[in-house]
Amino acid sequence: MNEQIKQIADRLRGLREDLAISAEEMATSCDLYEYEYLKYESGEKDIPIGLLHTISSHHGIEMTTLLFGDEPRMNSYYVTRKGQGGALERSKEYKYESLAAGFSGRKGDPFIVTVEPSDTPFPTNAHKGQEFNYVLEGSMTLQINGKKLILEEGDAIYFNAELNHGMQARNNKQVKFLAVIV
Repeated sequence: MNEQIKQIADRLRGLREDLAISAEEMATSCDLYEYEYLKYESGEKDIPIGLLHTISSHHGIEMTTLLFGDEPRMNSYYVTRKGQGGALERSKEYKYESLAAGFSGRKGDPFIVTVEPSDTPFPTNAHKGQEFNYVLEGSMTLQINGKKLILEEGDAIYFNAELNHGMQARNNKQVKFLAVIV
């Protein structure tokens, strides 16, 4: 099991215990079955960013607290220097760099997402809110509710994140994009 995923799972379990709610109640707040939620909380299954966003929004905590274990403190501004954002490697294909982890009370969560080429089936997820993606380097296929869209460098899309969606690198090359979850 990826150590970062295990740490996030431990923080997720700790949050639930601090809130004194059952796994069933937490699962219901995420529109999941209890057995699905428990796979995330145990670290058995990778926890999608969108699910962490849903949990943090619903329970009034910062998503980066779940991701990195640090409570954001800044409320006037927060600077992230190039390549210095909080890094999270979700899988060998997906890497996230948080661009606003230290800003408290964010209305959105901006990330630089790097997706490596892969032959694995299209990974998809859905979460509350909306999402904005802007391709910085490379090309990707974005699937939304089964419809596949090709996005090239410089292309952007804003969409309802409650629709099942996922990204995949194209042309056997890495893709890097700015993702903002609101």
